[in-house]
Amino acid sequence: MFHRIGRAVVRHPIWTILAWVFVAAAVVATAPSLPSSSDESSFLPKSYESIQAAELQQGAFPSSFTPSAIVLYQRADGGKLTPEDLKAAAGITTQLGAKKIDQVEQVVPGPPSKDGKYVMGLVSMNDETAGQPKQMDAAKALRNDAKELTKGTQLEAKLGGSAAQGLDQQESSNRANVLTFVGTFVIILLTLLIIFRSPILAVLPLVVLLALVSTTANALIADASKLFGLEANSSISALLIVVLLGVGTDYYLFLMFRYRERLRAGDEPKQAMINAVGRVGEAIASAAGAVMISFLALLLSTLGFLQQMGPALAISVAVTLIAALTLFPAVCSLIPPKALFWPSKQSWRKEPTNARFAALGRGVQRRPGLYAAVSGVIMVALALGTLGFKATFDLAAGSMPETKESMVVQSEMQSSYSAGAAEPTSVLLTSGGAIDQAALAAYEKKLGAVSGVADVSPAALSKDGKTANITVTLKYGSATDAALDVVGEVRDVAHAEAPPGTKALVGGMTSIFKDINAAVNHDYRTVFPLAALLIMVILGLLLRSIVAPWYLMASVGLGFAATLGATVLIFQKGQGHSGLMFMLPVIMYLFVVAIGTDYNILIISRLREEAREGREPREAASMAIRHAGPTVAAAGFILAATFATLMLAGNSLLTEMGFAVSFGIVVAAFVMAMFFTPALTALIGHAAWWPGRQDQKSSLTPAPADAEPRPLDFSAKT
Repeated sequence: MFHRIGRAVVRHPIWTILAWVFVAAAVVATAPSLPSSSDESSFLPKSYESIQAAELQQGAFPSSFTPSAIVLYQRADGGKLTPEDLKAAAGITTQLGAKKIDQVEQVVPGPPSKDGKYVMGLVSMNDETAGQPKQMDAAKALRNDAKELTKGTQLEAKLGGSAAQGLDQQESSNRANVLTFVGTFVIILLTLLIIFRSPILAVLPLVVLLALVSTTANALIADASKLFGLEANSSISALLIVVLLGVGTDYYLFLMFRYRERLRAGDEPKQAMINAVGRVGEAIASAAGAVMISFLALLLSTLGFLQQMGPALAISVAVTLIAALTLFPAVCSLIPPKALFWPSKQSWRKEPTNARFAALGRGVQRRPGLYAAVSGVIMVALALGTLGFKATFDLAAGSMPETKESMVVQSEMQSSYSAGAAEPTSVLLTSGGAIDQAALAAYEKKLGAVSGVADVSPAALSKDGKTANITVTLKYGSATDAALDVVGEVRDVAHAEAPPGTKALVGGMTSIFKDINAAVNHDYRTVFPLAALLIMVILGLLLRSIVAPWYLMASVGLGFAATLGATVLIFQKGQGHSGLMFMLPVIMYLFVVAIGTDYNILIISRLREEAREGREPREAASMAIRHAGPTVAAAGFILAATFATLMLAGNSLLTEMGFAVSFGIVVAAFVMAMFFTPALTALIGHAAWWPGRQDQKSSLTPAPADAEPRPLDFSAKT
């Protein structure tokens, strides 16, 4: 099949390129804008208690609200607020409400802090647009107007709360996208220049990926998001850039290394490209299939953020795969080898000795048990770090620097008010009839007795008397581990001690984080096993073996554990982080497992090819490392380096993600694929291919790639 694809695109390159241009233009022209949300509550389905509580609160108490934004006033000299300052702050709050800013429903004065240095203005916004760009625009207007109104007074105003955090997160994300794009572009360009020593081969994949593949993929992502009602989070934009450029360059390398190899073996240029697509196409398609299935497994996640990420990343990889099998071969087949590899005149024509990789291959051939044991022990040792893993749920703090204004407000409120004052917990009691008010006082007392509760406000009753809202302020910040433990106890007491005939629901941001934690644990039990099972099916179909997929997936799983363990050691133990971002293990699992499988597929496919040429298992492993090792090393370095650019973003979420995924790719490429997998395959021998006979010599197999090349003749038209 892949030979037929290669033959079609190489013989009709102009039509292939025109078809890509036409499809890209049509898709981009008809694609909608990509919706985005930074509202954590939108991540959860309505079956969770925190979401049910929010809906009940909105229906029963339409005039009450959890602030979407908070204007925090303080004296410019840092002193205590005077009566005149408090009066001025109240006046500014009133003026902000009178401006009728879009999305802002009301702005009311809030309480002063216990130390007398701060006072708040509480801003209510349209709940239906929470986390969307409209509210970020409103936050920007509020921030500017508040600063303007404090001129001429002793006060200064800063804007915090969820809407302001969304605005700061968006600005931080835009900066991260620019840094990530520039870093990725430069790394890929320089690395390809070093590998091929050709400006055309270095620039070509970047031009193709950015001009056609990226625009097509983003437009298709927007179409899919609109079709299925999905929302994007601004944090995944940088991730999409890295995936598209990094994975696309990997597939380009797989193709071009094999193309150059076939040229060196004496193939005519166009035939060399056809043979390259035919030989490496199955490995690329299988690798891409493993990545796409891993990403699509996120559709089973209960978190909206991950549900949207899965299809978006899968679409990017699918478009990249099609480009690798059609667009890259078509473009390269139009350029004569002399021009394509310019300014090199001879080096690309000669089969390199690959001395280092040949030596590694010989080492694995002689002592496969030693190489398997050493590489396995290294991964097991790193995997022990997973025992210290803790999760953190403060997505806002994780996705922007602490110096952003909204984060400064959050920090100041936690020190001057109760830590949970900015985002209190709501306990709602609902009944079919009027609630017994006499029972509420005892109920509030029991809630206040929970360790970790700072204050319980008297219940507010709805107009019909059937719902009561009790505000519970915790001693801890809403996203801390301590707060999640306390809200769990509050839920237990609220449910168990609810007055007869009533039902209790606990809401608020801490409750949302508690439910997100439960959702992530659900994903661990469903997404992980399903992704592994589907990848094993792909491996089984590719290798026609039952044995090989088991130890290949075991090696990838060990690589994941080693990566998570190393990330815990670096960030939690080394840098003192309270925990890693809650979605990091899911994302890391999918990337490390999928991309680790990519490199395993490439090396095991080459090993099978060598075995089919009549080599015994140990020799086949040695030759696979010699010939596929440079490709895996180059691809692994480029992809690891591109993911490492996420660490330039300046926030802990992308820094942790960049390190974890790049480290996982290094483990996958330079430990798993280079040593562990071929060594295990050499040890298992012919049994690795049971019940198939994929390692048996084929009389139809072309001459080995390292055979004496025929004289090259480039006089033919290319």
